[in-house]
Amino acid sequence: MKTRMTELLGIKHPIMLAGMAFVSLPKLVAAVSNAGGIGMLNSVAYTPDQVKGVIRQVKSLTDKPFGVNATLILPNGRENILVALEEKVPILNYALGKGDWIIKAAHEYGGKVLATVAIEKHARRAEMDGADGLVVTGHEAAAHGAEVGILVLIPSIARQSKLPIIAAGGFCDGRGLAAALVLGADGISMGTRLMLTQECEMHQKAKEISLKATAEDTICSEKIDGLPGRWLKNPAAIKMAGGKPSLLQAFSSALNIKRMINVPFFKLFLEGLKQRGVQDLARQALSLKGLKVAIDNGDLETGVLPIGQAIGLIKDIPTCKEVIERTVSEAQEWVEALRKKITS
Repeated sequence: MKTRMTELLGIKHPIMLAGMAFVSLPKLVAAVSNAGGIGMLNSVAYTPDQVKGVIRQVKSLTDKPFGVNATLILPNGRENILVALEEKVPILNYALGKGDWIIKAAHEYGGKVLATVAIEKHARRAEMDGADGLVVTGHEAAAHGAEVGILVLIPSIARQSKLPIIAAGGFCDGRGLAAALVLGADGISMGTRLMLTQECEMHQKAKEISLKATAEDTICSEKIDGLPGRWLKNPAAIKMAGGKPSLLQAFSSALNIKRMINVPFFKLFLEGLKQRGVQDLARQALSLKGLKVAIDNGDLETGVLPIGQAIGLIKDIPTCKEVIERTVSEAQEWVEALRKKITS
C-alpha cells in the first residue's frame, strides 16, 4: 500500500509504532520496522549516553528505517534528541515543545521530522517550522491526545495542511486504517495495539489484564501526570485522578525519576518547577514510577498504564508482523467493500 507516508519514510506499509514510554524499546521498534512499518523508539527512559547505545542496538536488529521520539518538556528530552541527531537517525518525532532546531539539524543529513500535534494551531506552527509530516493525536488515544475526536480532528487539519498526516488514536485494525485514509490521513500510528504483541517486553500479566479491558475501561484526567491524558481505569489511576500531591511528594518523586533516568536531582527539580509547578512535577514523577511498576512487574493495582480506547477492539497478542500484514489486508478489503457499497 503506497501513500504519502510510505513515500516520505521509505517504508512498505503506512503504519507507525507510537513512541510509548518504557514500551517502545529496541526489540519492539525493530520488529515493527522489519514488518514494513516504522518503529519509533521512545527515549524518555534513558540518559543521553544510554540513548546512543539503544539506537545502535536498534540498528543491529534492523536495516530498515526507524525513528526516535522525545517529549521535549520531560527531563533529558532535548539532550536525547541531540544524541539521535548525532547518530543520524532517519526519523525524528518530537512532542510538547518547539522543534524548529530539530528540523534544521535533521535536514542537514537528510533526516525527516514528524511533529506530534493535537490542535490546528500547533499543526500550522510545525508546518511553518519545516516539519516533514504530522502525527495528529485524537481524543481516543492513550496518554496525551486532543480534546477533539479523530473523526473531526483529521479532516480539520488535513484541509489546511499540505503535509502527510499520520492519524493516532483508536487505530488497531484494517477498518481503522481504511477510515483514516478516507478522513484525509496518509497512515496510522498504533500504540495500544502494538503494545499487546509478542515482541513487546511489557510484563505478560499486564498484557493479559489489558486484554480483558473494554473501551469503557479507560479514564481521562490531567491529574495523573499533570497533562490531560487517557489511562487504564484501575485503582491507582482512580486514586491519582482524585488526589492532590504535596511538596514532599514532589521531592520524593523527583528522587525516583533521578534513580530511573540518572538526571541530577536539583536540575530535575528546578526545571520541573519552572515548566510544570510543584503539583504537576509530583504528578509527572508519580506517574512515571507507576508506569514502571505496571510495565516491569505487571502490577496494575499500584501501577498505572496509558491505554487507548482501541483496547475494546483488541482480542489477541499476535506478532507485529501479523498485526501489520493483517491490518493492511483488511484495509484493502474494506476499501473494496466500500467501493461496491457506494456504486451498487
